Amino acid sequence: MTITTCIFDAYGTLFDVNAAARQVSGEPGQERLAELWPNLAQDWRRKQLEYSWLRTIAGRFIDFWEITQDSLDWAMDAHGLHDAALRARLLAVYKELPAYPEVPAMLKALKDAGKTVAILSNGSKAMLQAAVRSAGIGEYLDDVISVDEVHLYKPHMRVYDLVTDLFDVPQTEMMFVSSNGWDTAGAAGYGFATVWVNRAGDPPDRLWATPHRILRDLTTIPELA
Repeated sequence: MTITTCIFDAYGTLFDVNAAARQVSGEPGQERLAELWPNLAQDWRRKQLEYSWLRTIAGRFIDFWEITQDSLDWAMDAHGLHDAALRARLLAVYKELPAYPEVPAMLKALKDAGKTVAILSNGSKAMLQAAVRSAGIGEYLDDVISVDEVHLYKPHMRVYDLVTDLFDVPQTEMMFVSSNGWDTAGAAGYGFATVWVNRAGDPPDRLWATPHRILRDLTTIPELA
């Protein structure tokens, strides 16, 4: 069946989550960060995901921006970075993460082909609006869906319900794209056609479902739709 609706995860899929640490590490006076920014970025992202899962399991939802701050605090502590100005700078840049280079042309191609295009993200509405605006991709999106509406984080099935609640098309006409293997497992188990954008070349997760396609970036997504 033809794909009519393309749903994208945001962080790590459309937006480069490592960009904040990488960018700030090149600024004057950030020699210490320059030495360790890849590890800081990795720990920041890992804790961001872990905290979202643990809060969903425990029924203790907080806004994803709060989780993002808590995760950065843990990562900075772990690397001995006790600098309030650096913390503020990293968070300011994170609010305006750049899109990966191939994203604008890929989204434009989907829209030119008549596809419905949307984001489904763990990010808060405010975070997503800021990122979409700074990346300049708003004109290619029909909607931006946040887990704020259900106070649960992916891969809880109620989050994927948000897509089918909004778009009145069969699941078989929807393609879900994420850089997170666990996210594509959740979406594949839910019934979506899925694409895992495996930028890091990681092995597949051993979970309840597997992605239907695996790509190294988003360039060829319009060919699949």
